[in-house]
Amino acid sequence: MWRDLVDHPDLVVAVIGLAAVSALTRSFFFLSDRPWRLPALVERGMRYAPLAALAAVVAPDVLLTQGLWEPTWRDARWYAAAAAAGYAAWRRDMLGTIAVGMAVLLPLKLGLGW
Repeated sequence: MWRDLVDHPDLVVAVIGLAAVSALTRSFFFLSDRPWRLPALVERGMRYAPLAALAAVVAPDVLLTQGLWEPTWRDARWYAAAAAAGYAAWRRDMLGTIAVGMAVLLPLKLGLGW
């Protein structure tokens, strides 16, 4: 194992450099002596970060099949996503949204074989 590291010093330099950059950027806020606040526009935008991350994870799984766009009316994920989105817009309840989505997805997948 150590011989591999000696044979590839560029790999060692890259790992140390990435660790240093990561540590520096994560500790940047602690290096200041005075309290630091984000601008109001950035704070307002950060409220949408969890929603954007969730959409980035869920949307490809709902819209793509094995990485390809293959729209079909017999895709249970589309109906489940539509039902969950409707419930989320109506009630704004995360647990209920998940339950509604799964309540639509499971019968279509298991019952109809979609």
